[in-house]
Amino acid sequence: MSQKKINNNQLITKDMNLAEVIFKYPMVAEVLMDYGLHCVGCVLNSLDTIEMGAKIHKLSSEEIEEMVKRANEVAKHEE
Repeated sequence: MSQKKINNNQLITKDMNLAEVIFKYPMVAEVLMDYGLHCVGCVLNSLDTIEMGAKIHKLSSEEIEEMVKRANEVAKHEE
């Protein structure tokens, strides 16, 4: 996972690996689960990006963007 911050000071993007994001920002798991991504605790989460997991769980592009926004808000408080 890149340590580079993305535009708008994003720490998390939809193309990041689920397991790596949860490892670095554990409190983000609650946000992802709020959107139905209960796969944060699954052993297969190391194979999926946030977007891939969200699409598997039938989230729309708009829901994914909102979820990533909320995840960034939480991650910024963890730093």
